[in-house]
Amino acid sequence: MDPLHLTTSSHEDTVTVSVSGELDIATTELLRAHLFDALERAGEVVLEVSGLSFIDAAGLGTLVAIRSRARLLRTRLLLAGTPPPMARLLRITGLDVHFPTMTR
Repeated sequence: MDPLHLTTSSHEDTVTVSVSGELDIATTELLRAHLFDALERAGEVVLEVSGLSFIDAAGLGTLVAIRSRARLLRTRLLLAGTPPPMARLLRITGLDVHFPTMTR
């Protein structure tokens, strides 16, 4: 098991949260609370997920909740560094159209 690790940085009105480790039922609340806080204080939040080694259905559900919260707050939410297995999962579930990606 690879614990979830979050690193946050800010530049102007953008908050970047880098995620590494496993996003599963045991770690979703940590990400949800952290991102809800970031969404409250930024005009744009970039969720950098290149270090994510695993995501399950609970993790996907958390991403949907975070996206819903971003829309409610009118905060732009972008995914960056999406690993191929996660990109495939988003595509298969149809969630890829709801999560704009950022290319660097």
